[in-house]
Amino acid sequence: MKKLFKYSSNFYVVATLFFLFWMIFIDSNNLVNQIRLSKKLWDLENQKEFYHEKKAQIKAEREALMSNPELLEKFARERYFMKKQTEDLYVVVQK
Repeated sequence: MKKLFKYSSNFYVVATLFFLFWMIFIDSNNLVNQIRLSKKLWDLENQKEFYHEKKAQIKAEREALMSNPELLEKFARERYFMKKQTEDLYVVVQK
C-alpha cells in the first residue's frame, strides 16, 4: 500500500497517467476513433478494388460492342428497345 501511495504522490507518474488517459479516451484522435477510421479505410479500399474490377469489365464489354456491329445492334435492341421502322416491338414483363 505504501508503494502505491509513493507512486501516486509522484508528479511525473500522475502526469503520465493523466496524459495517457486523455490521449486514449478524451482527445478527438482517441483510440476508439482511430479504430473506427481504420475500419472505414479498409472498407473504402475494398470498394475501390471492386470498382476497379467493374471498370475493367465495362471497358472489355465496350471494346467488344464497338468492334462487332451485330453485337452492338443486339445490345441496342435489348437495352434501349430500339427497332427498325418496319418492326413492331412487344415488351414482355415477368413478375
